[in-house]
Amino acid sequence: MPTDLQAVRDLAHVGLGTPVADEAFDRFARLVRRQLSVPAAMVSFVLPEGQVYPGAEGLPEPLQTQRRLAMNGPLTRQVVVDGKPLVLSDARLDERVRDTVVVREMGLVAYAGYPIFDLRGRAVGALCAVDGQPRTWSADDLASLADLAAACSAELRMRAESERARRIQKAAVQANRRSRFLLSLSEAFANANTIEEIEAVIADVGTTGIGARYCAIAVTDQDRRGLTYLSLTHAEPEFPSEGIRARIEDDRPSAAVARTGEPLFFRSTEELTKAFPTVVGYINSALGARSFLPVLSGGVVVAVIAFVWEQDREPDKDTFALESALAHYTAHALERARLLEERRDTAKTLQSAMLSKLPDVAHLDLATTYSPATRSDQVGGDWYDAVPLDDDAVMVMIGDVTGHDMRAAAEMGQLRSLLRALAWSHDESPSALLTLLDKANDGLSLRASGTAVVARLERHRGHGRGAKGPDAGAYELTWSNAGHPPPMVLRADGRVERLAGRPDLMLGVVPTTARTDHVTVLRPGETLLLYTDGLVEQRCTNPDEWLGDLEAAFAKLRTTATAALPVTLVRKLVGDRQRDDVAVLAVRVRVPAPTGPPSPSGPALAERKVADSRGDLAPARVWVDDVLESCGVPLDQRRTLMLLTSEVLTNALDHGEAPFTATVEVDARRVRIGVRDSSPAQPELRDPAVSDLGGRGVQFLDRLASRWGVERHHDAAARGSRRARHPGKTVWFEMDRPEAR
Repeated sequence: MPTDLQAVRDLAHVGLGTPVADEAFDRFARLVRRQLSVPAAMVSFVLPEGQVYPGAEGLPEPLQTQRRLAMNGPLTRQVVVDGKPLVLSDARLDERVRDTVVVREMGLVAYAGYPIFDLRGRAVGALCAVDGQPRTWSADDLASLADLAAACSAELRMRAESERARRIQKAAVQANRRSRFLLSLSEAFANANTIEEIEAVIADVGTTGIGARYCAIAVTDQDRRGLTYLSLTHAEPEFPSEGIRARIEDDRPSAAVARTGEPLFFRSTEELTKAFPTVVGYINSALGARSFLPVLSGGVVVAVIAFVWEQDREPDKDTFALESALAHYTAHALERARLLEERRDTAKTLQSAMLSKLPDVAHLDLATTYSPATRSDQVGGDWYDAVPLDDDAVMVMIGDVTGHDMRAAAEMGQLRSLLRALAWSHDESPSALLTLLDKANDGLSLRASGTAVVARLERHRGHGRGAKGPDAGAYELTWSNAGHPPPMVLRADGRVERLAGRPDLMLGVVPTTARTDHVTVLRPGETLLLYTDGLVEQRCTNPDEWLGDLEAAFAKLRTTATAALPVTLVRKLVGDRQRDDVAVLAVRVRVPAPTGPPSPSGPALAERKVADSRGDLAPARVWVDDVLESCGVPLDQRRTLMLLTSEVLTNALDHGEAPFTATVEVDARRVRIGVRDSSPAQPELRDPAVSDLGGRGVQFLDRLASRWGVERHHDAAARGSRRARHPGKTVWFEMDRPEAR
């Protein structure tokens, strides 16, 4: 028998290690039988467990059919061991073989066997001619047998070469597949910076690259007491929501993998439920094999990936290698995502610290928004600020430091802090403050560059009780522009005015450059808008065009509450196309009560006509809030008052008749708000069902107001309406002021 076990494995690789007929070697047996005129011929290969005959002709049954001899016959074995032909005219006379089974029991007499060599020159079998009678083998017989044996060797070698080429090709295909798979992993995970993005990549790669039907990931808790599937979107159907989380000690495969760090594979649902009976309620029994792989980072299981196939299947080394590669990339991606999340949190904390909450400023309504261009860090170089100077003056500012990264944010923080301190400590004009800032930037070697607008709003004198005229309650607006986009003002008549004037040089270029102040008036109800170039420049390259777009959008939002104005502008003008940092600051002068705040001589009174349109609801609410603020009503109470005002206004427009009038009365003890219309129909206190969409407005009045009621009246307010013959009404409510309780 062959002494080299590799030869046996090579026979198996080419399909000659099993007792199966082979067409090519059967042909060699037929040629031997016909050429040598022998009753039987065979191609025999010697294996550890016996001999197989892939080529045979004329053998007795059942040997001809079974193609196997359970023992190694001494004749063929001798040929293989010696690597030389063995020729016997009468085996019964040869003491080496005369007592063997094939001679004594199977009737073999004459034998001629020539070795068959494999690709490496090892004798692995023999081409044999046998006869049941004594025979003298002629030189032609042996020459023919030698040639045919050589042809058998050539066939075997050709098959070995083909198999070798096939295996090399398979290995190359697998290597190429693996390389492409690894490349796809690298590309797919390159932009996966959040846990949710990583989950989407895993699901895509697990199904398209590995071939699983479903692929989900469960992430372990930081305390390693449990693990949670990120979502059920990519889990197998019928996976219950209560199964989204597992304790680490649960009898579930994902928990077992998280505990041990060892992968698990189950050929079928039956095999899985046998190992983990408790998962019966968590899986779809119609599916097949499942695989659970640990995701290791620093030797610790940070997640478990579950693969589910539609059919049962056997373990596959290639598939396992791809799964392992996916788990490896996932570990790095999760680590990167967590580091980025920590970095984002740190950066957002830093940005929040540098962009503090806007102060509450009497008689002014301030709102802002900030959106960085760098989504990964959530920081940038844009900034805004507001510094109250006294009861009647405030400094507002906005700026844009060159850059969109952490460095820009750091420089922004220093410039903003400098300007904030200068504004607080120096009673100077905006241009003087910018000059001081530019000199400090140079003198302290900050060397930051950027643009900015600084504006001072100072309330006109003579704004107390009884003040009259168009500028009552107005502010003088003084601003200076250091290379920044121009401020805009939404005037009371709905026009948008661009505060023109050539901007001065940007900061950080020439510290001693001359700077200019500009002056205008900001009247009650008018809004100042400061913004950075990221709001508009990305829409087009022509400054007049993008400023025109901003003016048009600003004008359309004239009824929008100040608090929502900055965010709404960013959404309308930038949307999903953001490529630059964006900061927006809006400042609106509130509309005071015409009579001024309440005093010992009388309450504050205000009245406003309300158009017969829901479009006038928001402006009417803003007007009421302005009056209340100008009368010193605190914010917490204003919120409740505005909720009730909205209900009363909405009820009047929905169920009443024009004309409509809103009235506000404020004194030291209470606030009274009423809405008058020309319909006699009175609001009713109802108890709506849970499913009812309306009917709760009067409940709000009854529960939140100190008092409420309906006043009927016949007067000129109803004249001119279509139903002047019917009495009108005023729905009113009162709320006691906290200091009067």
